[in-house]
Amino acid sequence: MKLLAIFLSTITIAVSALALPAQAETVCKVTDPTGTPLNVRDRPNGRVINTLRNGREVRIDDIASDEQGRSWAKVGSYQNGRYRVWGWVIREFISCYNR
Repeated sequence: MKLLAIFLSTITIAVSALALPAQAETVCKVTDPTGTPLNVRDRPNGRVINTLRNGREVRIDDIASDEQGRSWAKVGSYQNGRYRVWGWVIREFISCYNR
């Protein structure tokens, strides 16, 4: 009897999971309004270590604030089949939407 209850519970959970709507994928892109490449820094408000062009798809890995209260995003993306962490950028220059 206990085994039957466990089996039925497992089936109910599995069927419920199949009925859930698919989650939308969140896509983020560099959207610097100046049109120039976006500076990437080694830490929030730190040393410039790279730049990213507008339209580059990125993933936000972390969010932090600097001493002035500005929001920064630690971003990364896939390049040549491997995930690369680029560094920190001003959060307002990254736009995200659901695909």
